[in-house]
Amino acid sequence: MQTLLLDVETWDLVLGADGNIAVASDPYSLAQDAASAIKLFIGELWYDTTQGVPYWQDILGKAPPLSLVRSLFVTAALTVPGVVSAKVFFSSFNQRTLSGQVQITDNAGQTAAASFAFGAPV
Repeated sequence: MQTLLLDVETWDLVLGADGNIAVASDPYSLAQDAASAIKLFIGELWYDTTQGVPYWQDILGKAPPLSLVRSLFVTAALTVPGVVSAKVFFSSFNQRTLSGQVQITDNAGQTAAASFAFGAPV
């Protein structure tokens, strides 16, 4: 499956060498979609308000253990069609921004990873 390729720093669209919007293919596209699912607030997806991470309810303004945050992120990653397993690693918490990586395995056994950052803009 393909998805629009996003810049890893700005999470914005990327242009290809031909000047068109770039696309990502499997297995990276699934990893990027899993990272997008991790960044999604519950209720934010207008056509399915049940999807997303309960940031307001369980994370922001609270002091949850990292194991809970990791579990919520893995659950979000597993909502991506084609992802059969996911692992989440945290790399830093700096200036109220949590950064890390999601590693997925798809139903063909391929693995891929995508980085994510969530928090206050720096």
